[in-house]
Amino acid sequence: MESSQPSVEYQPTPIQEPELVPRSYIIIGVIVAVILAVLLILGVMWLASTKGATIEALRDIMIIVLALESCVFGIVLMLLLLMMIRLVNMLEFEIKPILEKTNETLGTVRGTTTFVSDHVVQPVTKASSYVAGFRSGVRTLFGNPRRNLPD
Repeated sequence: MESSQPSVEYQPTPIQEPELVPRSYIIIGVIVAVILAVLLILGVMWLASTKGATIEALRDIMIIVLALESCVFGIVLMLLLLMMIRLVNMLEFEIKPILEKTNETLGTVRGTTTFVSDHVVQPVTKASSYVAGFRSGVRTLFGNPRRNLPD
């Protein structure tokens, strides 16, 4: 016999992640960037044909600015290198000894815990189990002493 109900299989719907930036904004941004680049090139060509001395002065100023910027980057890189050296020294001479002493302390704590477990906890547990067994045996032989007392 065939069932009259069609078999329905569960198919999970794929989760679509929301777009961070809509595609139309990206296309508009690219078009605007291309237009600005073309206008910049045309502006530089117009200035070069009409005001050559101004362009040469602007070029010289830009070269000076780039030289100063490279000097600043060099100083920043030297400071970064100095901080990296200080970090390595701190890790080697301050953090490493602290970690070694912490490991020694943990070893001592493990030893103390093992000693206390072997020489204190286990004997006390054995003694309390013997006492509980003795009390249970006495209770079995003589009955519950609370019930044997006259009222």
